[in-house]
Amino acid sequence: MKKILLAAVFLTGFSYGFAQQAQEKKLDPNEDKDLMTWYHKDFATTKVYGINTQNAYKFLESKGLKPKTVIVGVLDSGVQIDHPGLVKNIWTNPNEVPGNGKDDDGNGYIDDVHGWNFIGGKNGDIDVDNMEVTRVVAKYKPVFEGDDSAKNKANQAKMPEEFAMYMKAKELFADKSMEAKQSLQTYTMINMLIPNMVKLLNGKAVTPETVAAIPAPTDQKDAIALNVLKQVAQSPDFKGKSSAEFEKSISEQMKEAIDHYEPQSKQYDLSYDPRKEIVGDNYDDYSERKYGNNHYEGPDAEHGTHVAGIIAGLPQGKEVQYGVASRVAKIMSVRTVPNGDERDKDVANAIRYAVDNGAKVLNMSFGKPLSPGKNVVWDAFKYAQDKGVLLVKAAGNENEDVAEHIAYPTNFKNATDEKPFVNNVLVVGASTNNNDALRASFSNYNKKMVNVFAPGEQIYSTVPKNEYRYLQGTSMASPVVAGAAAVLLAYMPELKPDQIIEALVKSSNPSTVNQFNDYSQAGGVIDLEKAAEYAYTHFYNGKSGSAKKATKPARKAVRK
Repeated sequence: MKKILLAAVFLTGFSYGFAQQAQEKKLDPNEDKDLMTWYHKDFATTKVYGINTQNAYKFLESKGLKPKTVIVGVLDSGVQIDHPGLVKNIWTNPNEVPGNGKDDDGNGYIDDVHGWNFIGGKNGDIDVDNMEVTRVVAKYKPVFEGDDSAKNKANQAKMPEEFAMYMKAKELFADKSMEAKQSLQTYTMINMLIPNMVKLLNGKAVTPETVAAIPAPTDQKDAIALNVLKQVAQSPDFKGKSSAEFEKSISEQMKEAIDHYEPQSKQYDLSYDPRKEIVGDNYDDYSERKYGNNHYEGPDAEHGTHVAGIIAGLPQGKEVQYGVASRVAKIMSVRTVPNGDERDKDVANAIRYAVDNGAKVLNMSFGKPLSPGKNVVWDAFKYAQDKGVLLVKAAGNENEDVAEHIAYPTNFKNATDEKPFVNNVLVVGASTNNNDALRASFSNYNKKMVNVFAPGEQIYSTVPKNEYRYLQGTSMASPVVAGAAAVLLAYMPELKPDQIIEALVKSSNPSTVNQFNDYSQAGGVIDLEKAAEYAYTHFYNGKSGSAKKATKPARKAVRK
């Protein structure tokens, strides 16, 4: 699911922070050029847990290795393929003639020049879609809680797995839909109170002292606005800002919050389903693969464009941002994720499309708590494994142990399993540039089910309209690792997915905070230069240019 995570603000006695997939950080890019590229830093010399990007290239080139281009599939909300910071690193299908309305390469997708869109059709593109819990409740409520109680009980006994999923969905649906409704009401109210807050400040800066000195208003709206200001004055997002700066900043945050919650009236509407009218497929037929269109960007490509820039962005103009694999990767846009939960059929088909069209690394910055079609997604995982393709997946941003709160798609069929059922999935948590709080507060974790951590907070990258923004989330950490994997594969193309995973896990820089060891297999943050050394030493024969066989099974080689 493509989600937005606002900076936490404390208003009217409540904390409004979204522990979800992409958090926008309102920073002035002109304030700190160094911050734009912090995630590339070398920990050994800076003591900042970057991934040591430049030294990795130096090491690989010192061995005389010549890189080959690696195609990275970005399974996301869409990508602005003509963004100045991306356009030179966008994959082009060499066997397709642009714009002729024909399926030149015979793969079943017409004019798929730069990728494909599985959430569009001849009638346009899906923007807002349901949450998965909504779809499950809508489908199974008549089956398990219909008018005929005897039939309900019979169905419950006949379909125990579906019934258990329905009961979980029903509980989540009730909680989340109410939360969304209340949050929209609250943020709308705060937005309406902004003029009152500005009036009460009377041109003064936002400080606890200034706000405390404001006389108690007699007007009810002003009284509520003052209560909000008292909370605001304690927040680092607003504390010390001038009246004008405060008005601009809080207006932006409230707009973002309202824009986030307004679509949820559809996402949690049991009668809303844009699929049939727009895409036109038979959604219940998981074997159906030839549907969609070639609209690579879609209605809202902020999330996917940001992810693509982290992987393969190139500096342009005065911008210094560059992707981890900017020298070696091409981005294939496979639009899969709407404003709502991704559908299992689309995820499975997106994986197969990217694999069949040459992608060797796929980035999947999405997740959800239920997966009715998990088996078809697992089949696609296995298909990718058989083709030697690495899948890099965000761990999720609910600040939860993923063994207790499963985030689909997952490479463990059961949380109690000793090992994943495939060896080509790399799960990534998000780290920060604060060594004392290295795990991002929103990041999911688990020592067995999360492989590594990578920078995912205050990440500067490309967004639509040729712009750049700071976002954060495990959605940003995942493409850091996907880019790192692409670099290793570019210089050592015969590396296997499990070898890449082992190299990144075994070479991570350990945290000085002991508890961090419990958050992932690696117990630290990836270091690309060290991973390159590890892969070269353990798996690569520089003379013959071929990958060695691992001396141990990957599951034993990777530290649990």
